[in-house]
Amino acid sequence: MKTNLSSQIKLDRIPKRYYSPKGEVELAALTRNEKIYTKILESSVEGAEYVALEIVDVINKYVAKSGRCIIAFGTGSIEAGIYSNLIKLNQKGEVDFSNVYAFNLTELYADGVLKTGSTICKLKEILLDKVNIPKDNIYTFDTSTGIADVHEMCQYYEATIDSLGGLDLVVCSLGETGSIAFNEPGSQVSSHCRLIYLGNQSRHNAVSDYSCEVAPKTAFTLGLRNINSAGRVICIAWGENYSDVVKKAIENKMSDTVPASFLQMHRHAKLVVDLPAAEKLTRISHPWEVTSCDWDDKLIRRAIVWLCELTGKPILKLTNKDYNDNGLGELLALFGSAYNVNIKIFNDLQHTITGWPGGKPNADDTFRPERANPYPKRVIVFSPHPDDDVISMGGTLKRLVVQNHDVHVAYQTSGNIAVGDEDMMRYIMVMDKLGSLFGIDTPSYKEKSDMIHAFIDKKNAGDVDSDDIRKLKGIIRQCEASTACNYIGVKKENVHFCALPFYETGKIKKGDLSRADVDIIKDLIQKVKPHQIFVAGDLADPHGTHRVCTDAVLAAVDECLDEDWMKDCRIWMYRGAWAEWEIDHIEMAVPISPEELRFKRNSILKHQSQMENAPFLGDDDRLFWQRAEERNKATAELYANLGLASYEAIEAFVEYVPIK
Repeated sequence: MKTNLSSQIKLDRIPKRYYSPKGEVELAALTRNEKIYTKILESSVEGAEYVALEIVDVINKYVAKSGRCIIAFGTGSIEAGIYSNLIKLNQKGEVDFSNVYAFNLTELYADGVLKTGSTICKLKEILLDKVNIPKDNIYTFDTSTGIADVHEMCQYYEATIDSLGGLDLVVCSLGETGSIAFNEPGSQVSSHCRLIYLGNQSRHNAVSDYSCEVAPKTAFTLGLRNINSAGRVICIAWGENYSDVVKKAIENKMSDTVPASFLQMHRHAKLVVDLPAAEKLTRISHPWEVTSCDWDDKLIRRAIVWLCELTGKPILKLTNKDYNDNGLGELLALFGSAYNVNIKIFNDLQHTITGWPGGKPNADDTFRPERANPYPKRVIVFSPHPDDDVISMGGTLKRLVVQNHDVHVAYQTSGNIAVGDEDMMRYIMVMDKLGSLFGIDTPSYKEKSDMIHAFIDKKNAGDVDSDDIRKLKGIIRQCEASTACNYIGVKKENVHFCALPFYETGKIKKGDLSRADVDIIKDLIQKVKPHQIFVAGDLADPHGTHRVCTDAVLAAVDECLDEDWMKDCRIWMYRGAWAEWEIDHIEMAVPISPEELRFKRNSILKHQSQMENAPFLGDDDRLFWQRAEERNKATAELYANLGLASYEAIEAFVEYVPIK
């Protein structure tokens, strides 16, 4: 069973010379905008192996030189894969930890409150307890320190590091806000070891990374001055959700809004990233600015869209001068003139637009994104939560139904954790009233109701719901989803609630994808034998559930590739919950009229528990329907600005070609 196929999705075929050039001259040209030495690996697996070997090299060199190596270890989720490689290398005898002194880079703090997780416990679990490091060589913050003595304790921690000769190496991960360690935005380059107030993103991550019952508000951290004083720093980032901040840290000017950018001051700092995390760097996203290019259709489209945005012109008004003035003269040499390039890209984008997402029957489909036959098609729309279908592709879903395709909607998780207690109790109170009104308040019902009331009255933040409450919250999500499907016109028997087991932990942190999860999806697709599958492509989902759900579908598809019906099935990835596809990747763009956009909004509003009280709206103040509308309108506006037809909104899709 392949459980991580989403990580192998490469929307761009990046030539290796862009991220791993052979010669120093080409490297210098490619990295002219980069102010931190950056190593790009194809995947996080390769990256973890590379960083582990780098750490081994540092340990061996410093032990040979001075008899010991002083390392500050980070404990984020990214570091775990690196440490598992270190453990293997230690077991093989390729690295010896007996002369390593380990300092905990950060630690959560709640002034005596026991419901806070511990980074040192995790560090021991994922590394220190599994290698031959003496226990006396392990140092961490004293979390029993009272708030009045915190400053003194932090100074003592710094002094302990200094007494051993200072840090030889810091291993840390880049935060999504640009933080390193727990040095949040606003941290100064001169900052020392201290207690810091955590931002929302760090608090959220702490809950999942360290199994906190309650998100901690404060933590100890080594300051930027401590980190920059180390002999070497290795900072790591995996995944496209880090791509924006990677670019800011590496290519922009130093700023306390991106604390990691202060690594630009360090002579021996290295940022190690995978290709998805590097995708916004100039040499990856706009290589024509730093080198000659290996032009393919997608890169040409990206370059032209970039040129249109830069000049403020639609595609068909670009001139030879526009190309020459902005480093795209190579395209003129390839195509002969701006006119030839313009027409090609204009037509390419025009051909992505279709009002028939299931294919137009009895039509020439030569230049259409979907084939005309068979018609009607059997379609499965996989939705990670019981509202992602309408949020991300509600307009397209309605089109598929109206155009008489046999549409199935499969909700992969119960979504119960996203129902607030207030919304759930509203149903309990209604049931209580109905029970007495109609005489159905049996002793067993009263017992259940009293237990739920008592549980909620005593519930503390972070407490896991009882089984009955989780089931009730799941039923609420099911009923809302069924109502939305009925409103759209999906047949009742075509609505499937998969309740994948990985999700049912009752906590924010979910389990790993398992055989049971994949089998549920596989059984459904083998039963339906679809001609089309729509699946979430939110690879940067900050909560992780979308990605696991995508992996479940792709794993099931992988096991069905040799079946005859699968050879006639196309898989389309949608986005919308957290981001939208960039235009150079879009392969099918479905226009939405003003009336259809209102219909989509109403479909989303059927999910009442996910409106104002939804617990996972995040830092974005907009409600889900507002986010979806604005993203869809922005895509339509981009098409219009390029000189194509002007629509009210557009939903966009990218085809997934199974990896064989």
